[in-house]
Amino acid sequence: MKLLKECTLTDKCSYLENKEQTAHYKLLSECNSSYCSALTQRGWRRFGKMFFRPICADCNECQSIKIDVNNYIFSKSERRIIKKNSHLKTVLQHPTLTQKHIELFNKYHQYMHEKKGWDNNQTDAKNYFTSFVSGHEEFGYEILYYDADKLIGVDLIDILDNGISSIYFYYDPDYRDLSIGKYSLYRQIAFAKIHDKKWIYLGYYVSECQSLSYKSQFKPYITLRGRPSEHEEDIWD
Repeated sequence: MKLLKECTLTDKCSYLENKEQTAHYKLLSECNSSYCSALTQRGWRRFGKMFFRPICADCNECQSIKIDVNNYIFSKSERRIIKKNSHLKTVLQHPTLTQKHIELFNKYHQYMHEKKGWDNNQTDAKNYFTSFVSGHEEFGYEILYYDADKLIGVDLIDILDNGISSIYFYYDPDYRDLSIGKYSLYRQIAFAKIHDKKWIYLGYYVSECQSLSYKSQFKPYITLRGRPSEHEEDIWD
């Protein structure tokens, strides 16, 4: 592992209106699975070679959350969603970049801009590569979802020592009736059960943020206590 750059930045909060966010950033090269696992267990998130976590002095709204895989039981409604998507084909591989990735990503964000008022974060090949392809090393993967030969969803994950870290998922809004976002998470849980991974790391839960508050639906879950350093034990409640 090589630390290329480390800094702290304050900017507009990504999750709550009229608030600022202070975050700690690490730019890493040649990161291995063990170190990525250690950071993830302590509340860090990875995008490309960049790891970050909020360290706001007067706010603790961002709660690192993970699903307890061993004790997760699929409900009847969840099994129905799994059955409804059983016709989809999936491919698990290290992250790639194609024109179809870019088009699908931008279509999804245009839809979320119109539906939920998200910033219309259109991307290009350079930005997409930096955020989702670069830095995957041996632990970063994408799960591609196909309806016949049509790419309709991309799930970006890290498969770590003791769990799966959900990085980002985007999909074709024309297929929103399939609840494919939920389905992708159920697939992660099923995969983790088969491969003896104890946790699904969902990133941050923020109760007042509509885009993040849904995470509390997936029970049982636990949250990280405080902001432990790399040399401190991580305690989850």
